[in-house]
Amino acid sequence: MFNPNVVVKNIVTQSGVANGVILVARLLLAYIFLVAGWGKIVGYAGTAGYMESMGVPAALLPLVILMEFGGGLALLFGFQTRFASLGLGIFSILTAFIFHNGAEDAINFMKNFAMAGGFFALMLYGAGRFSLDHLIEK
Repeated sequence: MFNPNVVVKNIVTQSGVANGVILVARLLLAYIFLVAGWGKIVGYAGTAGYMESMGVPAALLPLVILMEFGGGLALLFGFQTRFASLGLGIFSILTAFIFHNGAEDAINFMKNFAMAGGFFALMLYGAGRFSLDHLIEK
């Protein structure tokens, strides 16, 4: 009996394909955090004010930038990917509850949860062959 799930599994579990898919996953997840982190760097004062208005101390902004931009760079290059993915997954869930908990922002709440799921899967599978992690672990 034809099972499309098995067909896809047979394709994506081939070593070259799997490593390419993991690379694409890392790049897609890194993109939003690099853009958001850079936005916080260039719009520091505005972001600090927004955080304060949400009840979050602006003194935490450097840590947020480190998490977003630094975590995005870690994913981009595949460096300490499991650790970065764990941190970014938890960060995504926390920011969903802190900044996107209203009914008017439900889509961003759900997006944060979806990203957390991607991070936890990446944490499980690692950075793949096309990464600094692979070079370091060799």
